[in-house]
Amino acid sequence: MSLQIIHTEKAPAAIGPYSQAVCVGNTVYFSGQIPLDPATGTIVAGDLAAQVRRAFDNLKAVAEAANGSLANIVRLGLYLTDLEQFAVVNAVMQEYFQAPFPARSTIEVSGLPKGADFEVDAVMVLD
Repeated sequence: MSLQIIHTEKAPAAIGPYSQAVCVGNTVYFSGQIPLDPATGTIVAGDLAAQVRRAFDNLKAVAEAANGSLANIVRLGLYLTDLEQFAVVNAVMQEYFQAPFPARSTIEVSGLPKGADFEVDAVMVLD
């Protein structure tokens, strides 16, 4: 099995013992991205929409480091601390993804690292 660790300075460094992403064959498995500013390592200021944008920007940076793009993502896992904000996440997601959309799960959680309100993980298949 050929395993490649994906890392970029354009996304936040891992805050634990894990990689930003791992590529096996032509499939890339992403660790969760929370709305951390890559330069400061702190949660971005602003509302939930700002957090979702930052997390998707981080996801995009890791995808590009793996020689892919958001268009190559086939599955998303979305984690929210307040499922009442589902519409906000959907609106921002449509800024980053176009049809055909990836498969997706959306789960409400009691908490996320560093007090984030949103996290996204993904699976990407490269051409």
